[in-house]
Amino acid sequence: MTGKRQQGLYIILSAVFLSLAVTLVDAFLQPDYVPKVLVKILFFLLLPLFYFGWNKKERPLLKKLFRLNGKTMVQAVLLGLLVYGVIVGGYFCTKSFVDFSQVTGTLQEKHGITGENFIFVSLYISLANSFLEEFFFRGFAFLSLKPYIGRKLAYVFSPALFAFYHGGMLAGMFSWWVFLVLLTGLFVGGCIFNYLNEKSESLYPSWVTHMFANFAINTVGFILFGVL
Repeated sequence: MTGKRQQGLYIILSAVFLSLAVTLVDAFLQPDYVPKVLVKILFFLLLPLFYFGWNKKERPLLKKLFRLNGKTMVQAVLLGLLVYGVIVGGYFCTKSFVDFSQVTGTLQEKHGITGENFIFVSLYISLANSFLEEFFFRGFAFLSLKPYIGRKLAYVFSPALFAFYHGGMLAGMFSWWVFLVLLTGLFVGGCIFNYLNEKSESLYPSWVTHMFANFAINTVGFILFGVL
């Protein structure tokens, strides 16, 4: 195996291990929300940052990830508004035949999220959590991986891992067919985020779009909790 392939395999295994570690901590240790956030910061931000710092060849990429581009940011905001409309509109179009009643119960039982603390959770999810996931799944598991395994494989791996990771959180909230539809949507969304980052060589466009997607999901959450 060449050095290039070894490096690609290292990133793949590291990304799988780190995302699986967060999932297992959540599933078996079931920490309170704040410790859960700290675990995610460790595995999705600090350890990947250590990789970028340790590998000198990756440092230029790390700098590019935080480079602003006004044109792509405007495009990201417009796309984000479209995504917001699609998700919220999709909820209103499907609520008559999709059972959303298990969502709030699962959030309370598995994550300790209630109508009272949802405002704080929603702010974290929209602003901070979206950044952590973009840095990990797009910065580490896509842009840093692509030169070693090729564009096509990286385009499949990153969104597949993104969908798998969220599948653990969505399990038990919906019927099986809705669950599969959501996983497909997460995979497609991951591909779109990859494209935004690849085009701009920056995390900001996908982060902004991801924030609007989370704004929409949280809007639905406020409705389900009876806040709106």
